[in-house]
Amino acid sequence: MRIAQIPPLFESVPPQLYGGTERVVAHLCDALVELGHEVTLFASADARTKARLCVVRDQAIRLDKAQLKSELASHLAMLHEVRRRVAQFDVLHCHVDMLHFPMFEPYAHKCLTTLHGRLDIKDLSRAYARWPEFPLVSISDAQRRPLPHANWVATVAHGVPPGQYAFRDCAGEYLAFLGRISPEKGPADAIRLAIRAGLPLKIAAKVDQVDRAYFERVVEPLLQHPLIEFIGEIGDAHKSEFLGRARALLFPIAWPEPFGLVMIEAMACGTPVIAYDCGSVREVITHGHTGFIVDSDAQAVAAIARAGALSRRAVRAAFEQRFTAHKMAEAYVQVYGSMLRPRRTAIARIAASM
Repeated sequence: MRIAQIPPLFESVPPQLYGGTERVVAHLCDALVELGHEVTLFASADARTKARLCVVRDQAIRLDKAQLKSELASHLAMLHEVRRRVAQFDVLHCHVDMLHFPMFEPYAHKCLTTLHGRLDIKDLSRAYARWPEFPLVSISDAQRRPLPHANWVATVAHGVPPGQYAFRDCAGEYLAFLGRISPEKGPADAIRLAIRAGLPLKIAAKVDQVDRAYFERVVEPLLQHPLIEFIGEIGDAHKSEFLGRARALLFPIAWPEPFGLVMIEAMACGTPVIAYDCGSVREVITHGHTGFIVDSDAQAVAAIARAGALSRRAVRAAFEQRFTAHKMAEAYVQVYGSMLRPRRTAIARIAASM
């Protein structure tokens, strides 16, 4: 199949540091190429991919030091280039929410849109009702709940390459928090839990400007505790070491997390996950096997004490069974095929009638 992958331009593909959607697209592109498909990635020039790269910006937006830049202009220019080349592809796989809908209405039949964010937001329901012809993929069943009547065609879990993360059979003596500093991600809760458990906590996290005040007011004062170490943002090159040496990953979220890529990254290292029961957590973590799903601080502290007893080999095996990049790519190939079948059937009927 000839497949176009259209990610956001905020981060490079894959991201140099923090980033979810662009990292997933990078893994998907490489896995699809390995499966024998012809893949074109529309992205910034700093992308690293096995696909054919169509450069639509000189660098990813977030790390661009230009003081004045337009996110909207960058994305519209990318979509214009995709539309100009639309006849070259069997499937246009879009990861930019609904931004492409008005421009690609004539090509909705060949557009597949994976939604990566939360959907319990005012105005989204009306917008997806306005463009019902675009098939949608969710990254968890939980993500769909606010929009039950949208044109869902599949749920495809994220996947990462097994070789990117080194398995460690021996648990370390610290807890890990990896991701983004924001209230809904629960970094202050992770600190509180680690202190109650009496274990060191290492925090590798990005601080967005929008969350700077929260970081300075709530999180930064807690970093003075001797058990807490703030590392800052890290990229893929450091994740195996950071996650693999941890006793457990703390995931004390307080929002409807659509997936939670860091959970499967930890599992790939053999590290169990202790997560609050929100969003997609129950679709990723198997309680008592790959981690613990908790509803209170007391349950979380008890889970921390039990985490070392879980088989890290079993955690890694569960990752390999469910969350590799090839499994993700194979699932998407099934969806692409279901989109192409009606077109091929129609062409065959026309040919037979001639």
